[in-house]
Amino acid sequence: MAEDHRPTAPDFDSETLADALTRFGGKPAERRTVARQAVDLADSGEYHRDSGRRLTVDLIVDELADAPEGSPAERWNWWMGVLSFAYGGYDQFVVRRYPGSSVDSGE
Repeated sequence: MAEDHRPTAPDFDSETLADALTRFGGKPAERRTVARQAVDLADSGEYHRDSGRRLTVDLIVDELADAPEGSPAERWNWWMGVLSFAYGGYDQFVVRRYPGSSVDSGE
């Protein structure tokens, strides 16, 4: 029987992840935005399909800790770049702006 690659509910909730991201600094809005992108990534099933691993808070925090430096969004975008290089197709999960960021239009 073939392995099921359909998206599944993430093994975490966005609030728990946003709280865990405090170790990387940033403002709450930035951490919540990264957490929402992580939920979208988990829901897409792409990471599980490409890596065979399920996204968890611990896995995400460990991956972001490998980034050279930066805020939660900078670290997340670094990891999405690594995944794009390795597998392709992760640009859609990059954090481009969040409330209070320098590129936020105030919406």
